[in-house]
Amino acid sequence: MKELLLAKIRNKNITVGVVGLGYVGLPLAVEKAKAGYKTIGFDVQKEKVEMVNAGHNYIGDVVNEDLEEIVKSGMLSATTDFSFVRDVDFIAICVPTPLDEHQQPDISYVRESTISVAKYLKKGTMVVLESTTYPGTTEELIRPLLEDGSGLKCGEDFYLGFSPERVDPGNLLYKTKNTPKVVGAIGKDATEVIAEMYRHVLEGDVYEVSSPAVAEMEKILENTYRNINIGLVNELAILCHKMDISMWEVVDAAKTKPYGFQAFYPGPGLGGHCIPLDPYYLSWKAREYGFHTSMIEASGMINDRMPEYCVDRCGAVLNKFGKAINGAKVLVLGVAYKQDIDDYRESPALRVIDILEKRGAEVIYFDPWIPKYKNHHGEIKTGLKYLEKEIIADADLVVITAAHTNIDYKYIAENAQAIFDAKNAMKNIDERDNIEVL
Repeated sequence: MKELLLAKIRNKNITVGVVGLGYVGLPLAVEKAKAGYKTIGFDVQKEKVEMVNAGHNYIGDVVNEDLEEIVKSGMLSATTDFSFVRDVDFIAICVPTPLDEHQQPDISYVRESTISVAKYLKKGTMVVLESTTYPGTTEELIRPLLEDGSGLKCGEDFYLGFSPERVDPGNLLYKTKNTPKVVGAIGKDATEVIAEMYRHVLEGDVYEVSSPAVAEMEKILENTYRNINIGLVNELAILCHKMDISMWEVVDAAKTKPYGFQAFYPGPGLGGHCIPLDPYYLSWKAREYGFHTSMIEASGMINDRMPEYCVDRCGAVLNKFGKAINGAKVLVLGVAYKQDIDDYRESPALRVIDILEKRGAEVIYFDPWIPKYKNHHGEIKTGLKYLEKEIIADADLVVITAAHTNIDYKYIAENAQAIFDAKNAMKNIDERDNIEVL
């Protein structure tokens, strides 16, 4: 099986399947097709399937012209029918792995996708999980589901591995194509073949590890590293405010050291599809071994409290003008979880707005990337279409929760009564009498 698959990869005689056409799956499917491999995308959402088949892009990291071209050429198609799994030789599972209401891993999407794949799995197929998850998922959950559902044996009839997604929405330098990939599979042959498949598609290095569990753990390490360091600077930002020291200036000074330090900056909390969630996967799994990841849990507590801390700071700014949060008109700038993207998953800005409203504020928002969003309660919130001078001036407080670069902050500063800048977006504004920074 190994030599046959290697030959098919080199000859581009492989049909690729990608389950889940979201932020991870669609860019991967596009790169597979662009590399010359016929690709089928699978998704349970009919709307996404129809958009892909029409060549209409909905993911920022995909070039519109690329999608349109590969769809027209027949290299990429999408379907809700999982029976087409029988036509593929390589299948990547790229579905969401959120947390449930109890902050525990929700792997239902992974489980259901795997069951759907298993029904039609044929001999000689490579299966790779890309969804971020806890160490052990591939071997303890995916393998038995595939074997039981297909009647095939892992390592003999099909290869199974884990290769964690590495997607950074809005990153202008690193995309799916050129970001290094880690591959860990069950058995050396599986690792070699799956890694070879990625090498024929991607420009970034492919690094092989000894098992899926190692690859699963390294992905958790990547995001936990960021979670903990952001928690550190957020806690120090609270202390620095009490000491009347600018944490932003502190970090900028520290990063002049050419070794041993990487700059992380404070903010209103953590957002996105990975960093706020993945550490909880490890904490949950660690309890199976009677172990508590105290540092991870502590950083999570710090980051989780930042939206409320920012609202407290908003209250303090309003108090300087003899106003209370209750009844105040607040304009929030930016609901995306990071600058210059249209993604608001787990965005701390949504929690800031929610807390402000609970305390009686009248909140409106503007985000040039996100005209509307669905909040934690399932309500649709619609933003301002334009930032008019009168709207800015009428607000008792302007709160910056995402540092989008296509907002004129000088214009904001000139017209706002008071500003709380949680992202240091106004660092280049000279006249700062009405600006307070996190």
